[in-house]
Formats: sequence, C-alpha cells, structure tokens
Amino acid sequence: QVQLVESGGGLVQPGGSLRLSCEVSGSFFSRYAMGWYRQAPGKQRELVAGIIPDGNTNYSDSVKGRFTISRDNAKNTVYLQMNSLKSEDTAVYYCNAKGQFLSYWGQGTQVTVSS
Repeated sequence: QVQLVESGGGLVQPGGSLRLSCEVSGSFFSRYAMGWYRQAPGKQRELVAGIIPDGNTNYSDSVKGRFTISRDNAKNTVYLQMNSLKSEDTAVYYCNAKGQFLSYWGQGTQVTVSS
C-alpha cells in the first residue's frame, strides 16, 4: 500500500511563505504524476499544481507566479513552495500520486493565512 505523508503546513501572515512536503512510500515514485490539491471550507477540492515524471508542471491560475511545485526522486518527495500567500489560500492541502491504474492521497495539512 502506497502511503503519502504531508508536512509543512501552519499559520502564516499574508505575504508570507510556506513550503509543503509530501513523502511517498514505495519504489515507483519517479513514475507517478504528482499533484497538490486544496480544499477550503464549503468548497470543492481543486488542483493547485501538478508535476509529471519528466518534470513538466502546471498550475491553477490563482497560484501561477506565486507557487512552485518540484520533486526529488532520490527522496521520494514532492514539494510545494508557496510565496506571497493570501487569505484565500487558506485550505487543507492534499498530496496526490497517480500511477497507471491507481491514485493515492495523503491525509492533508492545514494552511491558514491570517494576520
């Protein structure tokens, strides 16, 4: 069973930065398409950023230019660097790994942007 463990969430002031990490168990990390999603209270879960095995990335319009997704295949870890945070970025952030047949989720980490 593949496990995803997120870390790095917390409380930050508007304009601040956080880096989320997601470590993935198993031997196939380099083959997964990885994504960071978020879900705010009362809203649907949405894709924030994705990165595929060849390193190509994509971002939602709301975070483009502020967030950066990256991966370290040697550490089985995907990162989300979040800069210039806004109150509307407040949500639970989830890591997702997509293999050929299955998709796996982490437990989520809370990010709160507030003064």
